[in-house]
Amino acid sequence: MAGISRDEVAHLARLARIEMSDSELDHLATQLDSILIAVASVQEVAQADVAPTSHPLPLTNVTREDVVRPSLTSDEALSGAPAQVEDRFKVPQILGEE
Repeated sequence: MAGISRDEVAHLARLARIEMSDSELDHLATQLDSILIAVASVQEVAQADVAPTSHPLPLTNVTREDVVRPSLTSDEALSGAPAQVEDRFKVPQILGEE
């Protein structure tokens, strides 16, 4: 398998407008070559009869049905509030708005 050359890395750096030193180009070419080898090894393992997946285990959405249940009345909910106005909690004003 052909790896990625230093000249290809330099070309990509120019396209991305990234200035790189000679040592950085050499180092990055080695790293990118290692990445390409790793990807190729994964591709060798993948067979036609194995479907691509995003997760190794099947996932199902864990939701529950919406069921109306008894809850607090307005008076019960507001009974512990330090202040209330028109059946609502009264909180300190912020941002100077009305």
